[in-house]
Amino acid sequence: MRAVLRRPDFRWLFAGLFFSMTAESMLVLALAIWVKDLTGSDGLAGATILAVVAPIMFAPLLGYVVDRFRRRPFLVATLAGSAVMLTLLLAVHDRGDLWILYTVAVCYGLSYILVSASLNGLIKEVIPEHLLAEANGALQTVRQGLRLAGPLVGAGLYASTGGWGLAALGMAGFLIAALVISMLKVREAKPVPSELHWLTEVGAGLRHLTGDPAMRRTLTGNVIAILVFGFSESVFFAFVDEGLHRPPAFLGVLISAQGVGGLLGGLTAAWLVRRVGEIASVAIGIALFVPCFVASLTPHLWLAFPSVIVAGFGLPYIIVAWMTLMQRKTPGELMGRTSAAMDAMLSGPQTLAIGFGALLVEAVDFRLLLIVMSVVMTVSAAYLWAGRRLTPPSGELAQPVQDEPVGDGGPVRQREGVV
Repeated sequence: MRAVLRRPDFRWLFAGLFFSMTAESMLVLALAIWVKDLTGSDGLAGATILAVVAPIMFAPLLGYVVDRFRRRPFLVATLAGSAVMLTLLLAVHDRGDLWILYTVAVCYGLSYILVSASLNGLIKEVIPEHLLAEANGALQTVRQGLRLAGPLVGAGLYASTGGWGLAALGMAGFLIAALVISMLKVREAKPVPSELHWLTEVGAGLRHLTGDPAMRRTLTGNVIAILVFGFSESVFFAFVDEGLHRPPAFLGVLISAQGVGGLLGGLTAAWLVRRVGEIASVAIGIALFVPCFVASLTPHLWLAFPSVIVAGFGLPYIIVAWMTLMQRKTPGELMGRTSAAMDAMLSGPQTLAIGFGALLVEAVDFRLLLIVMSVVMTVSAAYLWAGRRLTPPSGELAQPVQDEPVGDGGPVRQREGVV
């Protein structure tokens, strides 16, 4: 990680994203709490999360839009637009303004997709291939670290200021991020308009994602896992209530413990990817959740805390390896559409799994669901591990040509060979 942080170009990007990720980490939970406070309805509060997720159905089209612009200015404009969007929160006073909160939630969902797609393309432009895992690991370390405090800070800020403080701090985070990233020096060629029909262009990201053997296997393995992993949103409420006999708020303590593992996982993810390759890293990340599910079959605090910490390592391993593989395998002009297609292919099954899990946990014992989750996640990890040779460790790949940063961060780069 030190190697990538020594690069002035990445430090500008890293600093800007720290502010935007801080704003993001506070926003979603606080919006749901705000809706609950105005309406008293758990269902309407839960619908806030649905409003954030709903724009994923437009992800391929949004990726097409991203690929028609240079990455840095598009990312800066999206971050600035996110700040402007939050000004709507200043107009919320009572239940009659509920539509404003849902509008902001939908706009945030759109912003998240656009930022993710443009960021993946920008990282590919700024960072040489042999440092992609380190760059993704550094960003995941910050994101996982913010999971420890961000939601609590956002909830506390809403409780103490009534919402205007949440809006103000969120706007400040996005604006500072836009300002810092605007100072990044990167040479980007202007995208060349395609002569293909726009519908063909929209689907290009999905065709690329499923056409490459390594990405196809990684996507398939992740979808298998997500089909049951989404159950955990409901299963662990039952685990805390019926198993540990604790109040629902105790789940926040377990999530914080998982965040500790996530922070450590972010710090070690790049090392793991270099050591075993991307597909094997995703397999290991998924497998690390299985001990948590198995330990939860016999609910005890002395088992719960270490097992959720171990599971915490898994998420950054999965994300860093997946992002690195996608960035490495995807041409720059296709990054937006491929990134958006990946979001759609993973978020769709996850949303269905969350809803299905909420129904199942009311009908069957949560332990039975944990058994099903353990078996399916093990199958997913085994399937991915069997395909690990599609992405060999970086030690088996060609050595990259050394990059020399020039001036205030504009890199002069000799492109290394395709890995």
